[in-house]
Amino acid sequence: MDRKLLRDDQWARLEPLLPGKAGDRGVTAKDNRLFIEAVLWMARTGAPWRDLPAPFGHWHSVYMRFSRWSKQGVWARLAAALADDPDLEELFVDSTIVRAHQHAAGAPQKAGPQAIGRSRGGLSTKIHAAVEALGNPLRLRLSEGQAADIREAPELIQGLAAQAVVGDKGYDADEFVRTIEAQGAQAVIPPRKNRTEQRDYDRHLYKDRNLVERFFNRIKQFRRLATRYEKLAQNFLSMLHLVCAYIWLA
Repeated sequence: MDRKLLRDDQWARLEPLLPGKAGDRGVTAKDNRLFIEAVLWMARTGAPWRDLPAPFGHWHSVYMRFSRWSKQGVWARLAAALADDPDLEELFVDSTIVRAHQHAAGAPQKAGPQAIGRSRGGLSTKIHAAVEALGNPLRLRLSEGQAADIREAPELIQGLAAQAVVGDKGYDADEFVRTIEAQGAQAVIPPRKNRTEQRDYDRHLYKDRNLVERFFNRIKQFRRLATRYEKLAQNFLSMLHLVCAYIWLA
């Protein structure tokens, strides 16, 4: 089985961040590397869990462990731990829409909203992201596909001490600009044409906004992120966090 993704040096960085180390509560894990490779295989191929190749282990055991780590916040903590030295000269915010497969619908009502919207194009989820000056991901949010970008914007930048926050016209709102400036950052957001008073912005710096678009291109090379199959937003976000961790390792 030669379709593994992790190099030895990447695994050396990951290993101490995962549960099941000697000294941790519970059973000491003997197969964390194989398990991570199994979930990466699922993220890359977009295959049904039942089609996980046997050398990775029984599909149900792998899925239950993935789900358990998701509930415990392991994947989010892993991504945050690897993003420990960001370049905050600029912070780029944007969103992308992902079509939700019909199998992603139908989560139990007791589970609450699952960030799936219904529009003319069908079911969809929107991924909101903030990336640092080198294009690496720092923060992710999910919403229904039809939700406005500005709705998730304050949470994307909260507590991130960037020198400038760069976004497109979808983020042109007085309140959001004030939020950026209150954090000591420069707002690099082109004004909408219908503004009574047009606001100046750094056009040269705005050209680098392609970094966040390139990030979306990178994660969509993983087919399970290009199309949403997970019923639970928590599990879809966990897949995103794992891929973001992998990007930081590259």
